Amino acid sequence: MTVPSGVCEEAGDRGASVMDAVPRTLANLLPGARAAVARVVADTAPAVVRRLHDLGFTPGAVVEAVRRAPLRDPVLYRVKDYEVCLRRAQAAYVHIVEVER
Repeated sequence: MTVPSGVCEEAGDRGASVMDAVPRTLANLLPGARAAVARVVADTAPAVVRRLHDLGFTPGAVVEAVRRAPLRDPVLYRVKDYEVCLRRAQAAYVHIVEVER
């Protein structure tokens, strides 16, 4: 029997879930939620990737969405013991994997 990618094979397997199969970006992270950076991808703007890496959005870094502006843009994120504000267009370059609070 084959199991679709991202679906738990056993009840005790907490590392995989259906949500892992869905590509998520930092722009979709709700305030109060935490996630780990999987990768930063920007096909047309390598300078943006470098800047996001310089700001601390590196693979494995834990990021928390602190709050959004009234019109949902920009969003304040906490990463590596400081806060940084990003527009949703910039945050869309950061691919994430959600972690427990």
